[in-house]
Amino acid sequence: MTSLGNAGSTLPLFVAGIGLLGLILSPLADSLIARLLPRIGGLPATRVRMSTALITGLLSAAFAWRFGADAGLPAFVLLAVAGVQLARIDISLHLLPNPLVLSLLLGGLFFLLAAIFGGSGWTDLLRASAGAAILFAVYLILALISPAGMGMGDVKFAAPIGLYLGYLGWSQLLYGGLLGFILNGIVTLFVLRRNRGERASEVPHGPSMLFAAAAVALFLI
Repeated sequence: MTSLGNAGSTLPLFVAGIGLLGLILSPLADSLIARLLPRIGGLPATRVRMSTALITGLLSAAFAWRFGADAGLPAFVLLAVAGVQLARIDISLHLLPNPLVLSLLLGGLFFLLAAIFGGSGWTDLLRASAGAAILFAVYLILALISPAGMGMGDVKFAAPIGLYLGYLGWSQLLYGGLLGFILNGIVTLFVLRRNRGERASEVPHGPSMLFAAAAVALFLI
């Protein structure tokens, strides 16, 4: 895996272009999800769609700034688009739809596999696959130990999160996983103190997991 550490004057244009791509893909994802997953409840409110698009565009641009023309960048743009959608749905419905989680996992695998032909090594893909299995297994064990503390949607979402963290490296997998647990704990305590009738398994953990993965991807080199 390589990054565009110094691309001169072309880097700002490249970053802006990828950010614009994220802005465009976000409303398309809104429409596609509303059409294919009607149980989600149709299109969200305009303000929510605008916020989702803005976050997706900024995250896509941040990934472009971090990775440059790396062959794995398309996979991270997918993470920005699908991950933000999953976070949005989790916040509003306390749900991480299986088809969307599976699409992120399989799409990420496809783009990371394609990245091999762009310069990445097989070891990156193998480590990514191991990361997906490891983080999924850890979340599954925690869910089995404490079913009231974590939903199965979070367990399934751990697989694509582990995929991306594993692709970046073992250290990223470790720190990203730990940061996700810490953020989940903080969010759970905050929500339960505000809504005492809420169950811990109903707390939206998806946004914390996505934030942890993005933070580690962007700032842990």
